[in-house]
Amino acid sequence: MTSQRFDVIIVGGGLAGLTSAIHLAKHQFQVLIIEKNSYPKHKVCGEYVSNEVLPYLNYLGFDPFEFGAQRISDFELTTHNNKTMKAKLPLGGFGISRYEMDFRLYRLALKHSVSVVEDTVVDVLFTDDMFQVQTKKGQSFTSKITIGAFGKRSNLDLKFQRNFISKKSPYLGVKIHVSGDFPKNKVALHNFKGGYCGVSKVEKEHINLCYITSYAAFKTYKDIDDFQDKVLFKNRALKEVFQHSNPEFEQPLTISQISFATKKPIENHMIMCGDSAGMIHPLCGNGMAMAIRSAHLASNLIIDYLQNKKQTRAELERKYATAWKRTFSFRLKVGHGIAYLFRQDWLAPKLLLVLRGMPFLIPSIIRITHGKPIQV
Repeated sequence: MTSQRFDVIIVGGGLAGLTSAIHLAKHQFQVLIIEKNSYPKHKVCGEYVSNEVLPYLNYLGFDPFEFGAQRISDFELTTHNNKTMKAKLPLGGFGISRYEMDFRLYRLALKHSVSVVEDTVVDVLFTDDMFQVQTKKGQSFTSKITIGAFGKRSNLDLKFQRNFISKKSPYLGVKIHVSGDFPKNKVALHNFKGGYCGVSKVEKEHINLCYITSYAAFKTYKDIDDFQDKVLFKNRALKEVFQHSNPEFEQPLTISQISFATKKPIENHMIMCGDSAGMIHPLCGNGMAMAIRSAHLASNLIIDYLQNKKQTRAELERKYATAWKRTFSFRLKVGHGIAYLFRQDWLAPKLLLVLRGMPFLIPSIIRITHGKPIQV
């Protein structure tokens, strides 16, 4: 079977895969994205993006505000017993749906001559310093570099026997878009027993409602509506949004087995980007920016490697693993810690009282879970 050759193959066409593809294509490399879904497509996601990635997106030729993104400057946090705290976001951010953002980045990738194949990767073999990527439809491709940007869970995670995939994850995510009144400039995080819900506006004046809960908390109720009525709506702010808005989806989107376990940034010599390399808890609201930032890190190092024939693959892998850990490991640990504290229903209201008494702590905590603007 003849294999088509590329400089770089990217497995997964989400935010990390698309931004990396555009970056590499701008440097005249031949790039292939293999994505199992067609565009556009909704995904279970908080859809708030920190402004730390705006300079990089602009460098790639993407302006989210051209496609209706909402500028966000304010943050609100409530607890399950209806205590509230408000703060300004140090950098600010914007709200845009994955449906719109992924589709527009996909169109931009095509404009830069990125090849896109709709298929599922079933195996990635590494021999003689080259990758051979095989798909469900029987296609075969080869490349010098392969990036794993396939998201939270994939058949490749099983194939490579990655440590986290063998451990059951207790988390369930639910998302819906609604129409109603909500400030354009605010992102809210509403705590309820067993989880928390992010709320922010995206394009078309829609409000994104995305919450995460433990499966154990959810399974005692008969369905999503029952769970929302008896658990989420104990938080008055959530009840107000849900009950005074109109759904834009026929049914909410759900995803299970969400894992926040530690992952390796290099696996089978593949460079892992986005959720494939690690996920911050949605409580910290910065997963989309982290995915994009990891693509920036990977792309710069890959460009250096492909242009510098003296650099070894081992050096490339070491540099990326070091850069990834330096950039993300501390904020991931902080994210784990914050999520743990807010899972303690008795403790969350007390923490909020402390934060309300010392409001200067909030911007500091937000800065820790976010990064500085990307220098391009």
